[in-house]
Amino acid sequence: MSDRRCEQCGAGLSLARAGARFCTTACRVYWHRAQKRVGLPLEMTTRDRWMRWVLVNRGKKPTKRPVTCAGRSASSTNPATWTSYGEALASPVGLGLGFALGEGIGCIDLDGCIRPDGSLEAWAEPVVAAAAGTFMEVSQSGTGIHIFGLLEEAPGRNLRSVGTTVEVYSAGRYIAVTGKRFRGAPARLADISGVVASLT
Repeated sequence: MSDRRCEQCGAGLSLARAGARFCTTACRVYWHRAQKRVGLPLEMTTRDRWMRWVLVNRGKKPTKRPVTCAGRSASSTNPATWTSYGEALASPVGLGLGFALGEGIGCIDLDGCIRPDGSLEAWAEPVVAAAAGTFMEVSQSGTGIHIFGLLEEAPGRNLRSVGTTVEVYSAGRYIAVTGKRFRGAPARLADISGVVASLT
């Protein structure tokens, strides 16, 4: 017996065709319209790479730990702990949504680049300008930017210098997603490999 559920209303999909995500056309249409309102790229919301996150105290500052919709530990490298966007969004567990990078989706994480007045630090301006065609959001802290885009899987990069922190990941990591678009960024993913290559 199938335990699949409609991503919109939660109804069982035991009689639906294999691969079906919705119980009716109405649920499918409503779900897709809701995605446009939320403003997250369909390239992300249509993939079952979602989880929730909680804060845990480790060392000097709390860290975001991924968890399943049931509250168990999740992993950015274990697809069995991921779920659909709809299920993750509806879950009351934890403090927010997380997305497991991979399958051609990566992220450039710019920490501490938004000043209190909303302007960008000078080092971040060219990176953001180069990524203007892809989805960008303000991070949980309100001072960083996540630049999501299409990127081949590769080892992560951590570029730190005085006053700057830039991290690039395309596999084996998850990002705590806010959905708070930065400066009207488009709700689509574009190729960011050129932007990544330009980072030194």
